[in-house]
Amino acid sequence: MTVLVTGGAGYIGSHIVRALQQRAEHVVVADNLQSGDAGRIGDATLVQIDLTGPASASALSEVLNAYDVTAVVHMAALKRADESVGSPLKYYRENISMLANVLRAMDGTAADKFVFSSSAAVYGNPPEDRVTELTPAMPINPYGSSKLAGEWLVRDVARASGIRAVSLRYFNVAGAGAHDLADPVPMNLVTRAIDALERGTVPQIFGDDYPTPDGTGVRDYVHVEDLANAHIAALVYLEHGQRYSVFNVGTGEGASVREVLRELRDVSGDDFEPQIAARRPGDPASVVADASMIREHFDWAPQHDLRSMIASAWAASQHPASLHPVSSKVESDTSAPNKESRPS
Repeated sequence: MTVLVTGGAGYIGSHIVRALQQRAEHVVVADNLQSGDAGRIGDATLVQIDLTGPASASALSEVLNAYDVTAVVHMAALKRADESVGSPLKYYRENISMLANVLRAMDGTAADKFVFSSSAAVYGNPPEDRVTELTPAMPINPYGSSKLAGEWLVRDVARASGIRAVSLRYFNVAGAGAHDLADPVPMNLVTRAIDALERGTVPQIFGDDYPTPDGTGVRDYVHVEDLANAHIAALVYLEHGQRYSVFNVGTGEGASVREVLRELRDVSGDDFEPQIAARRPGDPASVVADASMIREHFDWAPQHDLRSMIASAWAASQHPASLHPVSSKVESDTSAPNKESRPS
């Protein structure tokens, strides 16, 4: 099987690429490298391309045919919920156009399996303690709305074509599967907190007045290595699964911001006291997965707990990624700045 991974040089994407390589699969990565790193993808073939560009669908279709690609994992997207509140047009334009161009590129090729990187942000502020795939999707920020619209597009294309597709609703991703695959951009709680410590400041808590046990936001954290393995399981499932399915990817356990920072304090040995800041727009109080469906249908279960996630993220931050030569198998560059290697 040859798999194309869009945004494959980014944090989550590179973990998926490595997991595929460990299974001896041939991998092609489509990424503009604005925030991705070619050194993360090993000997995978790299195609530099702007997936929002008007000619990207036909260019990518040629790549799919040239490498006999049979499956696509679509990671490329903008992912900051807070940023999306102030830039809704940007999030809808880029996230939907990239997805539509990839689906157009697959038409008429041998690529008949598709895994879409969705998000628990589609649930918004859910009323249940544990959200299932049947919990009403009511996003509260444009990022989550763009992901839900993406799910609808994938579903409708799957029904109208010969592809089989899965949307994976990621919960909060953390950790590192290897030192050279650490998340290089401080854009979530764990990486922001580590970045603060490395700069000699203290981590912030955005809001301590939520209706949760300790007043801080509660999330379901999943190790990035477990998430990567969920994609492998999804590709296996698509060999015989339904035309279109949606699965939560989480542990089913919630942790508050204070609990996460307490783990980081223990792991780092830095006895800091977090700074309380105002809530951020678009942040829900609590989102925790009911992950029973993915365990039932996939040969998958999370192998890491919260301590493992925080410890691996901290360890990776203490070992800066070694420099790797760019793969010699690089196709022509048609890229333009669009931050596509930041997966959701």
